[in-house]
Amino acid sequence: MEDFVEIGFIINTHGVKGAVKVNPCTDYPERFKKMKSVLIRSPKGNVNEIEIEDVKYFKQFVIIKFKGVEDMEGAEKLKGSTLTVRRADAVKLPEDTYYIFDLIGCDVFEGRELLGKVKEVIETGSNDVYVVENSGKELLIPALGWVVLSVDITAKRIEVKLPEGLRDI
Repeated sequence: MEDFVEIGFIINTHGVKGAVKVNPCTDYPERFKKMKSVLIRSPKGNVNEIEIEDVKYFKQFVIIKFKGVEDMEGAEKLKGSTLTVRRADAVKLPEDTYYIFDLIGCDVFEGRELLGKVKEVIETGSNDVYVVENSGKELLIPALGWVVLSVDITAKRIEVKLPEGLRDI
């Protein structure tokens, strides 16, 4: 399991006083207002904790001012970095809801038959779709309660009951 959860990417500076523009990659962007600090992973892989001074929202972006970053030059050095939190600090999800990165790599079974591994999850708006790969072939499985019978993240195992004709597509 991942030790860190990505919650955003610093895509640019914002203004001249050291703020940065963040593209959030979380279903809970309001979390930034409640956070006192965040872990920043630079493009080179270095991880440092930094305190948050202020948070604002602009369109689909989050504008963050970090303590100690006082000008555009300081903010420029943060471009391309990833904002993360420790898994223990991740937002607690509702029952039967999972982080996509936890689903990737899970074995998918129908009964005793291994259908493959989850390679990707497509978010369609109405329901997610698991892209399951086996021997170079892909099977698209809708993440619906009557199709996905159980998910065990610890065992990396998903049980499904495929709808009639799904394999033939």
